[in-house]
Order: sequence, then C-alpha cells, then structure tokens
Amino acid sequence: MDDLIGTAEGLKGIRVVHINATPYGGGVSELLRSLVPLMNDLGILTDWKIITGDDQFFNVTKKIHNGLQGGQEVLNPKDRETFLLNTEKNARLFEEQYDFVFIHDPQPAGMLSFCQKRGARWIWRCHIDTATPNPTVWNFLKGYLNGYDAAIFTMREFLPPDFPIANVNIIPPAIDPLSPKNIALPKEMAKQILAWIGIEAKHPLMTQISRFDPWKDPLGVIKAYRLARKSIPKLQLVLAGSMALDDPEGWEIYQQIVMECREDPFIHVFTNLTGVSNIEVNAFQLLSDVIVQKSIREGFGLVVSEALWKGTPVVAGRAGGIPLQMADGAGGILVESVEECAEAVVQLLENPSETKDLSKRGQERVREHFLLPRLLLNHLSLMLNLEKPKKVIIPGKSDLKQDPVCGMAVESPAISLILDKQNYVFCSEECRNRFKMNPNRYRIQEK
Repeated sequence: MDDLIGTAEGLKGIRVVHINATPYGGGVSELLRSLVPLMNDLGILTDWKIITGDDQFFNVTKKIHNGLQGGQEVLNPKDRETFLLNTEKNARLFEEQYDFVFIHDPQPAGMLSFCQKRGARWIWRCHIDTATPNPTVWNFLKGYLNGYDAAIFTMREFLPPDFPIANVNIIPPAIDPLSPKNIALPKEMAKQILAWIGIEAKHPLMTQISRFDPWKDPLGVIKAYRLARKSIPKLQLVLAGSMALDDPEGWEIYQQIVMECREDPFIHVFTNLTGVSNIEVNAFQLLSDVIVQKSIREGFGLVVSEALWKGTPVVAGRAGGIPLQMADGAGGILVESVEECAEAVVQLLENPSETKDLSKRGQERVREHFLLPRLLLNHLSLMLNLEKPKKVIIPGKSDLKQDPVCGMAVESPAISLILDKQNYVFCSEECRNRFKMNPNRYRIQEK
C-alpha cells in the first residue's frame, strides 16, 4: 500500500479512461467497477466508458473473440464491414481528451485507427488467451493495433505471433476483497440466501460460476458431475452464469445446458437475470464443497481467486492463468479431462483434512498476489514509465519489484534467483522453475 500511494504521487491530476464493451456480465466489468473509483481516490481523474453497437456488431466481435482463442471462425466481407462501421462510429463518439486510454479486449481495439491521439498514451489490454489464434482473424485484428504505445497481457505465453506493439507488459488481474461478491458473509446468512433460491446446503455441493461459453465447457462439467455422483450419491451441481450484453452466444449455450439437465432435479441452473447476482455468487463460493472451473481456454478466470479467497477448494482446467493462481499446488487440483475432473471432485470431498490444507494455502496465495492493490500498483507503474520514460524513484518509496515470468508486483522477502549478477524475484517456485528453464524468454521484455 505504501508503494501504491507513493507511485500515485507522480500521477496526480492526469486524466485516464478505460473503455470496454459491457457494463456487467464478465471479469473485465467487475475489475473496472472497483479499479476506477480507487484510481480516483488516489487523485487520478479516471472515467469508464462503454462502446455502442448493434446485435450484428456483437455477433462479429464474438466471432473475433473465439477466433483469437483458436476457434475456426470465418469473417466474411459483411462481418468486416460491420466491425469497421461500428468501430468508426464509436471513434466519432469519443470526443474527450485524456492522458491515458486503456482499451480492453478486441471489441473496441480498432478505435485508435479512427482517432487522433492528441498526446494521449493508448494501451491495449488483452484479457484472453491469444497464444494460438486463428490466423485469418488475427491478421484482421492485428492491422488495427498499430500505433498503440503499450499492451498488457495476463501471461507472456498469450502473446500472438508477429505482435505489432513493441512495449508489452505482463500483468495478471486481481479481485476486490471488499466487493459484494467477495466481502465476508456469515455462514448462516449465506445458507439463508441459498435456501431462498432452492439450494439445500446440507447436501454436498459442486458449483461452476462462469459465462455460458463453450470455452468454459459447461457440458463437460455436467458429465464430470454425473461421474462423481456415482461415488457421492447426494451430490448437487449448480451452474451459475452471467448473460452479458456483448455475448449473444451465451443464450445458445444456456439453452443447451437447460436441455441437457432438464430431467435431473439435482442440477440447478441460474443466471443474473433470474435473481442470482453478486451476493448469491458469494454464498455459492463460500458454501460449496468444491468450486469447478473446467475451462478449455481461459484468459485468467477471476472466479478461481474468488473461491480460493473464501477458503473453498477448486478443481480447475489447466488452462491460461488458472495454474498461476494455483501455483505450487495451492488451493485445489488442476485437471485436463472430464474423467480427471470427476476424480478430483471425489478426492476433495472424501479427504477433508487434505482439502482443508489445500484451501488454506490457496487463500494465502490470493492474499499475497491476487488482491486489487497489487493490480493497481502494476497499472500505475506502467503509466509512470510511459509518462516519464527515464526511471523515476519516488522519495522514500521502494522501487517496484516484479516477477519476470508472471509480471506481478512482489514484496520482499520473496523467492529469488541470482543470474548474471542480477537478482530476480518470483511469486512462486513454479515461476522460478519456468524462468530457470528458459531465462532468455523472460528477460527480453525487461524495462
């Protein structure tokens, strides 16, 4: 916190805007809902703006989103025209002047091509796994990224080929421990909340909370649940998801889920449109015996840190930023198939002592690395470097130490390694081991 306040001193009075595609229904909007007011509290004048677009535009941006994650999407000439016209419209509507413009994900990424920078630094923040994108989709979007001053990815491994932005920063997301979704709830109150929506907390509960998205593999979760139920007969499954404005595909996946489990009274499906919002999600994450996040592709998966923060064990796909949150075996079990998912759920439910130890270590890892002040410190340090390229040391404040593998700010004492007379610090043994295997990969982008 001292480093955060000290770094903010060098940025007071500047104007910042964050631009994304939806005010609710995903991790980006949740981050901004907490990040923006905190930046204002630190004296940084910060706005949050949402792009506009018709249904056809968001169908196209969903194609782009899936294609960037490796989906076999095809952008026809009409799709490209729709993206172009809506992007140009949003650029025309963006009239204010700022010192820093943060553009989140592919939906608004093309705005810079139709805007004058007017002295602002533009930063593209990619929250998804773009390591192996569909070449056609990537080549289309890549042309709109020229001119950005910096880019932010969750992991260095997510960097797509021939990336056109030279200044690349690795900054994992974080959760707000004081938001309604994460604030401490008394267990009796949480039980009452779940009882009100029809969930019996006395029976074992397995829950996945995520968008209704094929990359989250909700149908695979149902299959894993049915396998696990052979060993845990009274096991219940909850699938809770948000329907976001920029995700028309969500309704299609939701219908598939409802059809798949319509005759199983032990499976419960909820959305933010049927009375399940932040407080209910909080109660689910607190009272579930195991949280599942069986992602096939994943940018980060904030729900993993949310569950770990509440001391609930997690079974999650070994995808994207999830292993970073559960590094060194903290918090639960990583899996790669439906069968492994079912086995892990049973293992955690049948071994409460081992599960309790995993949960404690997961909660501590989130406390150290995945709470909002760390994310904010990363962002402010990036802005300060762009504003004043020559190294600036705030009097009385320590210089920011960052893990070269995952990019997170790391406090001393920390896991460290001396190489070529330089001391590197790490958030986990896993990051240190990855660095030792290929140090040149993680030293290329150092500032």
